[in-house]
Amino acid sequence: METNNELKIVVYNAISISIVARFVFMYLMYTKKSTNNYSLLFCLLNISSSCLWIKYSFYRNDHPLLYRSCAEIILLSCCVVYILTNKYKERRMSLRIEPENNNILL
Repeated sequence: METNNELKIVVYNAISISIVARFVFMYLMYTKKSTNNYSLLFCLLNISSSCLWIKYSFYRNDHPLLYRSCAEIILLSCCVVYILTNKYKERRMSLRIEPENNNILL
């Protein structure tokens, strides 16, 4: 049977891997200037899930899970803002109408 300290090492390693995975996701999104609806849905669903995990971690007094969930919400919220900003810019560029050579008679 593993001791409590050995279990803490496993938990904090899992948290670290999870946070690094979010940074990889953010990097890929940044380099591709993502406006993918699936990326947005992924972020929103994970934020919802993390909110539920926060409630659970308070109930269980599980600090590692609380830290992980809070970090995930912060990182994924940044991703949502980035995706929505790119969507807005993309939409604005697609609606931009070049002025035509309209001759106005006076």
